[in-house]
Amino acid sequence: MEIKRNFNMRESRVLKKLRAGETVSCFKLNLPGGEIAEIAAMSGFDCLWLDREHVVQDWADIKAQNWAAKSHDVDIMVRVSRGSYSDYIKPLELDATGILVPHIMNLEDAKRVVYFTRFHPIGRRSIDGGNADGAYSAMDFCEYLKKANEQRFIALQIEDPEPLDDLEAIASLEGYDMLFFGPGDFSQGIGAPGQWEHPLLMETRKRVAEVARKYGKFAATTGNLDNAGKLIDMGYQFISIGADVIGLNTYCQELIRGFIKLNRL
Repeated sequence: MEIKRNFNMRESRVLKKLRAGETVSCFKLNLPGGEIAEIAAMSGFDCLWLDREHVVQDWADIKAQNWAAKSHDVDIMVRVSRGSYSDYIKPLELDATGILVPHIMNLEDAKRVVYFTRFHPIGRRSIDGGNADGAYSAMDFCEYLKKANEQRFIALQIEDPEPLDDLEAIASLEGYDMLFFGPGDFSQGIGAPGQWEHPLLMETRKRVAEVARKYGKFAATTGNLDNAGKLIDMGYQFISIGADVIGLNTYCQELIRGFIKLNRL
């Protein structure tokens, strides 16, 4: 007897919550290995942020962290290296749920990203289907293309002053899901590194959220528990609120302060 199975692409937890009007929590991983990803996923975050722009996470790390996250129904977002189309689509082919493309500088830049990362009829993403996202060729071909466009998210990072003139046009562009404001590089770009209360930074953060919502995109950014409420009120639905290295630093410093205090008693 022939047994037929229908393989379906895993639905995005992030997109499901965003489309329902809910707020998404994200946690950034700078350290390699699946164990930390699994601990974070077990804790209940909606999304784990991996990084190919600044961090030395290789493809084996990305695979292990992705498997760990998926086992707890948690999404993976990979910030990609800027380069060829292969740099953009490899995380998606590993079945990452989304990618974050840094330093979008103008409308044409945004159009190229959409063209390379979405299948027909939106773009011309290169097709394989034999990787994890296509169930290793077990998914129906046309269903694979359709679900990849529907259940995998593309985020464009606005973190420079240069794209501000094109911001409305970028936000109105079809084919991607999220505008992600990056305050760190933006502060440097305006000549005020680390000045988080700088008027232009605060104005731009608010403007990105407003423009994203105006054109049906989701607004995303980095934050913390102290300012997350303000960001939500501003219109941000996707907030990265912590990182493994920050948590480890805090824990180690608390331990050593306590130990030193004991030795002074």
